[in-house]
Amino acid sequence: MELRVQHRTTYRYLSPVDMAQHMLHLSPRDTATQRVHRHHLTIAPEPASTHRSRDAFGNLRTFFAQQAPHEVLSVVADSTVHTRAPQPLPEGAPWKAMGWERVREHFRYRVNAPYEAAAEFVFASPLVPRDEAFSTWARPAFEPGTPVLHAVRALMERIHTELVYETASTEVSTPALEALAQGKGVCQDFAHIMIGCLRSLGLPARYVSGYLLTQPPPGQARLIGADASHAWVSVYVPGSDTVPGDWFDFDPTNNRCGRGSPGEDYVTLAIGRDFSDVSPMRGVIQGGAQHTLEVAVTVAPSIE
Repeated sequence: MELRVQHRTTYRYLSPVDMAQHMLHLSPRDTATQRVHRHHLTIAPEPASTHRSRDAFGNLRTFFAQQAPHEVLSVVADSTVHTRAPQPLPEGAPWKAMGWERVREHFRYRVNAPYEAAAEFVFASPLVPRDEAFSTWARPAFEPGTPVLHAVRALMERIHTELVYETASTEVSTPALEALAQGKGVCQDFAHIMIGCLRSLGLPARYVSGYLLTQPPPGQARLIGADASHAWVSVYVPGSDTVPGDWFDFDPTNNRCGRGSPGEDYVTLAIGRDFSDVSPMRGVIQGGAQHTLEVAVTVAPSIE
């Protein structure tokens, strides 16, 4: 599927901003299920300087600085991405025999153990603590001996079924434990809750930001989270002597999962420990005491 993603961010300030510095995570990634064909940023007013680099998680980010007064800031990210359908969750060996406790023990600290990059996603992060409330809530899905992918899928289904998706029910800064306690939130909250549950059980899980196809093909339901940035979860399962380990994606908001992404109609933007690592746009300004923010996202089949 060839998809064009347009993400427009507009800040309007009640008083002029004298100087500003911003960091963007608006460049889609190349992954096992998608390839970026084109990506272009349009920033107005034109910045005094820009710099692109990779962060610690391999995401492409753009820093820009503005040194002239301005009352409006517009950032438009325009990308064309080719996606393909992910593989379904594997059912056979060695995954069927990979109980979730075995994965937990694999990532326990051991002296002189070889470094494994996925281990950094077992620990607490700025927006997702490890807490007994998470592990207690997740336990019904993690019966002893349950294959890890089966257990994670059951957790995803429980979040999808028992928590209520409600726009504006939380803020960006709402703690994941608070969202769990109130039983409602948006995709960011559902992703943080699922990550908190998995990490509190000792399993590596990371936050994935991205997009969904705005208008689905005829006969298919429109997914929750279209017309905006979306978020889901990626879980790592170690392999065996003959099969390498891999990441598997789970979207608790829409109850979708797959190997590499939850679906062909998803676009992966960035990965991190939680939202704080992959915020689409953040920065510091001098002046501009108050502002309004408008964000518009469109994902549609490319006609190029």
